[in-house]
Amino acid sequence: MDLNQLTIKEAHQKLSKKEISSLELTKACIERIKKTDEKVHAFLATDFKNAEKQAKEVDKKIKKGEKIKMLEGVPCSIKDIIITKGIETTASSNMLRNYVPLFDATVITKLKDNGAIILGKNNCDAWAHGSSTENSDFGPTHNPWDLDRVPGGSSGGSAAAVAADQIIYSLGTDTGGSIRQPASLCGVMGLKPTYGRVSRYGAIAMGSSLDCIGPLTKTVEDSAILLNIIAGQDAKDSTTPPRPVLDYTKNLDKGIKGMKIGLPKEAYIDGMDQGVISSMETAVRDLEKLGAKFEEISLPNLAYGLACYYIIMPSEVSSNLGRYDGIRYGYQDKEAENLFEVYTKSRAKGFGAEAKRRIMIGTYVLSAGYYDAYYKKAMRVRTLIKQDFDNALNKVDLILMPTSPRPAFKIGEKTNDPLTMYLEDIFTVTINLAGVPAISIPCGFVNNLPVGMQLIAQQFNEELILQAAHAYELASGWHKIKPKI
Repeated sequence: MDLNQLTIKEAHQKLSKKEISSLELTKACIERIKKTDEKVHAFLATDFKNAEKQAKEVDKKIKKGEKIKMLEGVPCSIKDIIITKGIETTASSNMLRNYVPLFDATVITKLKDNGAIILGKNNCDAWAHGSSTENSDFGPTHNPWDLDRVPGGSSGGSAAAVAADQIIYSLGTDTGGSIRQPASLCGVMGLKPTYGRVSRYGAIAMGSSLDCIGPLTKTVEDSAILLNIIAGQDAKDSTTPPRPVLDYTKNLDKGIKGMKIGLPKEAYIDGMDQGVISSMETAVRDLEKLGAKFEEISLPNLAYGLACYYIIMPSEVSSNLGRYDGIRYGYQDKEAENLFEVYTKSRAKGFGAEAKRRIMIGTYVLSAGYYDAYYKKAMRVRTLIKQDFDNALNKVDLILMPTSPRPAFKIGEKTNDPLTMYLEDIFTVTINLAGVPAISIPCGFVNNLPVGMQLIAQQFNEELILQAAHAYELASGWHKIKPKI
């Protein structure tokens, strides 16, 4: 096995036993990036020199016999919407081109405190607006399984980097499926924690009541390891509650015998890929062999989730992007002749088409005369959706659903039809609206393209979905299959 293919746990064990050095591991990932990223385009910025310097310091500690932390000396990457001190952070938008932050997001501080080595920033849809990473102002990322296809989005660069073994793990953000959907399309693990379980401080806001930071990893155990580190209350983020952080690795091996898993009857829709349906049916049978019990449940308002999400989310986008006006933040057009032109020309040139589309939709539904008709109704539907999940999860331990209705589609296939693109999020947006945790794990292949399924639990019950996902992962072995790139 090449060193860049290691998991967090494997890398930590080998480093601790002095079987490998951090510099060897870091250089293996750097070489992999240099060899493959011209094809994949998962990275927008790199920090190789500093990474090698950090690796040498870790090796000195190991040589002295000092104990190292779990992430110490292990290379990673970060979605370009999470603030990193000293490394360019653009949200993949021309509006923030060349912006180098002077501070770290809370999750980055936690990673650094644990010794993580950050190799660079991953491409994403600009401002995290998208399901394919085609909306990046710096060009699309390509799926390592088929370079003519999308990796999903908006955390497509992070998912592709993990799938291509360019790094050991990555952090992404999930507003309506932006960790889970690319995880599904790239055949890796993608965990969306409970809203508020992980601090959002330092994540460039998209939808403030929906955004979550979470890991993209090669194994479920790695996701649990990372959640141990990044979860917890943060004084800089008032939405993080004072709940204790569990050891999410503690019960991973308990299995799923006797667990009740609900199958929503509304989760299979017209136009869904038959291969995805077959993969889900096979996964259900495999989970039954492991001792899980299934029963049909109903999420009656699931069908309204997409319409609800695409009213609430653009409203929050409109508010959050208002600050990028060429005066307070962001690109400033030098040809503007007055203050009004500074605003209009800077925003016209700084924002891409999808950002403008969402700003206009959000501003419209929040405007006088339309607020009650659209936004207020959407918030009422959101309450009903949350109640659906609460009611269902009072009857069963977990809910099983597809992550995406189809495997990765070709680059350019949906760019001229935004509504069709939005449908890619049909199985993921309701989880963000309800604020519950979910994980996407590989469950098969369709025409050599990965398929993922998601397990969903009650709020702050990440421990249970990780336990179930780990049992299925070990039994199925889908995560061991690698793209040939």
